[in-house]
Amino acid sequence: MNTPNKLTLARMIATPIFMLTMLFAFPFRYVAALVLFVLASLTDLIDGKLARKYNLITDFGKFLDPLVDKMLTTAAYLGFICVYGDKPVYCWQITAITFIVLFREFAVSSIRLVVVSSGGKVIAANMWGKAKTVSQMIGISTALTIFAAKDIFSCLSRFDLFFDIAIMVLFWISAVLCVISGIIYLSGSKEYINSSK
Repeated sequence: MNTPNKLTLARMIATPIFMLTMLFAFPFRYVAALVLFVLASLTDLIDGKLARKYNLITDFGKFLDPLVDKMLTTAAYLGFICVYGDKPVYCWQITAITFIVLFREFAVSSIRLVVVSSGGKVIAANMWGKAKTVSQMIGISTALTIFAAKDIFSCLSRFDLFFDIAIMVLFWISAVLCVISGIIYLSGSKEYINSSK
């Protein structure tokens, strides 16, 4: 197994640990969650650069890398559903966003399997898919940074309304990009889809 794929697997292992920091209350948990998320996100950046620079791109990596990204971002969204459990107006929004993300990811993953079983090549993420992933990473990192800052400086809680609205805006931008990238991916894969088989 090459180094980029090892980094992808490391990110996958870090994901449940990251989610646990979101779910269980302990001092400075959001600081810990932020550090884990940033480190995991960096492995995504590094493994892609290494794979392209040293021609280490494999079908295994093209399939696993976006799948692990989905695991990490979904874990974050699920964690924020719990975090906003006492604020229904935000909780339902994150729940809706999580559903949109999961619906898109299940649809795209299913099409990937159909493409492979039809003898096609694994389709790598397009520009919109990458934009979706980057926007998710930025939104989640920003949200975690805000909560980590409030962990350290409790006085920041007076700005909760502003922070919460900003987080929701970033999350909804990601959801919109998620839908757009999913539609484009499905459209580009239609030649492999034959409902009569």
